[in-house]
Amino acid sequence: MRLSARNQIKGTVVEVKKGATTSHVRVDIGGTVMTSSITNEAVDDLGIKVGGQVIVVVKASDVMIAVD
Repeated sequence: MRLSARNQIKGTVVEVKKGATTSHVRVDIGGTVMTSSITNEAVDDLGIKVGGQVIVVVKASDVMIAVD
């Protein structure tokens, strides 16, 4: 996967809290936990699960999740 965003940080999913339409995904990036708010559909499509490896992508004020 290639992106123009340079702020890409590998981490491990420590929690996925699903709401009605949006999930909060908490990712441990070396002792610091970042939280991203993404749709439930994105969580399912990307196969995001606790313990999974992801890449946190920070672009402007948004925090996105990427998987390889």
